[in-house]
Amino acid sequence: MKTALTEILEIEYPIIQGGMAWVAEANLAAAVSNAGGLGIIGAGGADAKWVEDQIIKAKTLTDKPFGVNIMLMNPQADEIAKVVAKHNVKVVTTGAGNPGKYMEMWKNAGIKVMPVVASVAMARMMERCGADAVIAEGTEAGGHIGEITTMVLVPQVVDAVNIPVVAAGGIADGRGFAAAFMLGASGVQMGTSFVATKESTVHDNYKAKIVKAKDIDTKVTGRSTGHPVRNLRNKQTNTYLKLEAEGAGLEQLEKLTLGGLRKAVVDGDVDNGSVMAGQSAGLVKEICSCKDLITKVMTQGEQLLSKGFD
Repeated sequence: MKTALTEILEIEYPIIQGGMAWVAEANLAAAVSNAGGLGIIGAGGADAKWVEDQIIKAKTLTDKPFGVNIMLMNPQADEIAKVVAKHNVKVVTTGAGNPGKYMEMWKNAGIKVMPVVASVAMARMMERCGADAVIAEGTEAGGHIGEITTMVLVPQVVDAVNIPVVAAGGIADGRGFAAAFMLGASGVQMGTSFVATKESTVHDNYKAKIVKAKDIDTKVTGRSTGHPVRNLRNKQTNTYLKLEAEGAGLEQLEKLTLGGLRKAVVDGDVDNGSVMAGQSAGLVKEICSCKDLITKVMTQGEQLLSKGFD
C-alpha cells in the first residue's frame, strides 16, 4: 500500500509503532520494521548511552528503516539528538516540546522528523519549523495525552497542514486503520497493540492485563498537575485519583508514581506500577507476532477501504 508516508519513510506499510518508554527497545523496533512497518526505539527518560546501544543493536537485527522517539523534556535530549544524527537513524519522532533547534542537524544527516502533536496550532508550528510529517495523537492514547479525540483532531490537522498526517490514539485493528484514512491520514501509529506482541520484552503480567482489559478499564491520572496520563486501572490509579480528589500536591502525587512504569514493565507489578495503555486495550484480544498483527490490520483495513471506494 503506497501512501505519502510510505514514500517518505521508505517502508512497506503505513504503520508506525509508538515510541513507548521502557517498552520500545531494539527488539520490538526491529521486529516491527522487519514486518514492513516502522519500528521506533523510545528514548523516554533514558541516557544517551542507552539510546546509542539500542540503535547499534537494532541495526544488527534489521536492515529496514527504523526510528527513535525523543522526549524533549529528557535532560539528555541534546546528547540523544546528536546520537541519532551520528548513526544516521532514518526517522525521529518527538514529544513534549519543540524540536526546532535540532532540525538543521537532523536534516543534514538525512533524518525525517515527525513530531507528535495534540492540537492544530502545534501541527502548524511543526510544519513551519521543517517537520516532514506530524503524528496527530488523540486523547484515547496511552501514556501522556492531550484533550482532543482522534476522530476530531486528525481531520482538523489534515486541513491545517500540507505535510502527511499520521493518526494515533485508539487504533488497534483494520477498522481503526481504515477510519484514519477516511479522515485524511496517510498512516497510523499504534502503541498498545504492539506492547502485547510476542517480540515485546515487557513482563507477561503487563501483556496479560492488556489482553484482559475491557472498554472502561483505562483511567486518566494527573489532570490536576497539568500532565494527564492514561493507564489501566489498578491499585495505583485508584490511590492516585483518591489523592487528587482530596487536593494532594504535586510532590505527594509524584512520589506515588516514581519508578512506576519500570515496576510494571520490568518487574511485572501491575497492581502498584504504572500500566500505561490506551483505550484500544479493550480491542486487544490475543498476543501475536508483530508480523501477524500488521498483516491482520492491513488485510482488514484494505478490505474496508476498497468497499468504501466501490
